[in-house]
Amino acid sequence: MKIIKTKFSDLKIIKLKKNKDTRGNLVETFRKKNFNKNNLIFDYKVFSKKNVIRGFHFQHKHQQAKQIIVLKGKILDCVIDLRKKSKTFGKSFKILLSEKNNLSLYVPQGFAHSYLTLDNENIVYYKLSNYYYPKYESGIMWDDKDLNINWPVKKPKISFKDKNLLTYKNFLKKFKHL
Repeated sequence: MKIIKTKFSDLKIIKLKKNKDTRGNLVETFRKKNFNKNNLIFDYKVFSKKNVIRGFHFQHKHQQAKQIIVLKGKILDCVIDLRKKSKTFGKSFKILLSEKNNLSLYVPQGFAHSYLTLDNENIVYYKLSNYYYPKYESGIMWDDKDLNINWPVKKPKISFKDKNLLTYKNFLKKFKHL
């Protein structure tokens, strides 16, 4: 497992090591010492078809750090830094994560998270530092013009909930920051 720093404080790319032989392969996905700031205590798995965009999601209370791992398929993962005193506040970061490239992303608290699925079948695995609290969940529109994020899809599949998320300007009025 190799940790790669980004220009965003505490946002890390993790190169997972794949041990392969004639039987198949084994990939170490988590090592606690690499995540000592936040105990990752809660896991879930998401299945999505092609051209699904999920997010941008965050919890404004009981914030979550997370590690994102693609078990099957390929996603374009994107985060927005919403931390008050961050040098990269309001900026986004995108990375391609797939079962083939063995990259994972560690996202600290204070980020909004989203991704676009690129294969017909995609399974994304999350490890999180806090439980899911629906009443504290919010988000920002995936296609907000102020964020200027180029998604390589014309007509993505979006949930009803995600179609009604805040604009970035409304996020700033309501929360100011995370």
